[in-house]
Amino acid sequence: MAAAPVPAQTRLAEERVDHRFKGLPPDAEGLTVGELTAQHRNLFTGGFTTPVLALDEERLDHNLAQLGTYTARHGLAFAPHGKTSMAPALFRRQLALGAWGITLAVPHQVRVARAFGMERIFLANELVDAAALRALSADLDADPSFRFVCYVDSPAGVALMDEALREAEARRPLDVVVELAAGEGARTGARTEEECARIAEAVARTSTLRLVGVAGYEGEVPGATAGTPAEGHEKVTAWLRRLTALLAEFDASGRFDGLDSGTEVVLSAGGSAWFDAVAEVFEELPPLSHPVLKLLRSGAYVSHDEGHYRELTPFNRVPDEGALRPALRLWAQVVSRPSPDQAFLNAGKRDAAYDIHLPQPREIRPADGGPVRAATGVSVTALSDQHAWVRTEPDAPLAVGDWVALGMSHPCTMFDKWQLIPMTAPDGTVVEYVRTFF
Repeated sequence: MAAAPVPAQTRLAEERVDHRFKGLPPDAEGLTVGELTAQHRNLFTGGFTTPVLALDEERLDHNLAQLGTYTARHGLAFAPHGKTSMAPALFRRQLALGAWGITLAVPHQVRVARAFGMERIFLANELVDAAALRALSADLDADPSFRFVCYVDSPAGVALMDEALREAEARRPLDVVVELAAGEGARTGARTEEECARIAEAVARTSTLRLVGVAGYEGEVPGATAGTPAEGHEKVTAWLRRLTALLAEFDASGRFDGLDSGTEVVLSAGGSAWFDAVAEVFEELPPLSHPVLKLLRSGAYVSHDEGHYRELTPFNRVPDEGALRPALRLWAQVVSRPSPDQAFLNAGKRDAAYDIHLPQPREIRPADGGPVRAATGVSVTALSDQHAWVRTEPDAPLAVGDWVALGMSHPCTMFDKWQLIPMTAPDGTVVEYVRTFF
């Protein structure tokens, strides 16, 4: 008899610590991740090397609970976007707090999620890769509990999907939602409601696809962040009302008549910048002939940040609803202090997000063991591949060997640089290691 497959979570705990993982203690080489976790080393005294990225567990759990509470309060289902972290350990925490499923963007990410037992996946993209469709179809046919939904945004895409699924002799139709673009010049999606209708008609002519709703991404509304918050809110809500009206029109015209009476139709939007507008407009939707799964897809909230999303979070507009906390810190070390107004850290583009804002110093842990202090008079002005250029005030107490905590902007380009991230308690004790799969 063949041995039962080892669960993916167990395989992670049994993975060996070695040269693949940045920042981990050199003397942990050869230990399993589970063994290293059990040692509860301290990030600052346990032999970790710089640069090292750390995830604050207390802040992480606060953020996860915050969005769980928010979506429940507003009658939204939640499929957080997993492409932010690509960390199944974080997916499990999100699901434990009531998430409907996980949103993803490309076929590889779906494979990762399925390897770790995710049973509901929303792919916020059109899937036209024949090999990926064949694999997905086999998975759907083999697992009746697996729910998968993805975008369609053109008749050409529908034709490619149908051809691949027919060649695969798919037994279960693939659930799809028509993507409405956020406007001219936005990213993907059909630009007009007339185009959306043509796509729906193309889906109806197939036996391999099943139309179950509409979706889009309001974060792409042109000019939404160019003016005042009120002007942006007006533009975003106007587009969201087009999306809800499209769903209502599809329902009224009988496009969902082939679904069983209790089957939910899907209405989905929502990044991390305008989920308050999504909640507001989705609540306006009148009753339809089918129940509606109002699905929010925010992702960056998981760790939040100290730059881009700190500026854009809806909680700035609705502070009574809560707040998010930055949970990622990159610790680097001062390796050079060549002049009174300049220093260099040993972390650069290979380690830190820099596509929107540069990282900025937040705390300093002196090499001589002195008290931790705020990083006043210190700023990052540029990044090389492996160095951060730091401008300092002449009297800034920054010395070679000091550890500097860098605050990050845009977590989506932070997680992808680290394969195994220590998660810490407030005192720096490492309580878990988070494996990412990019």
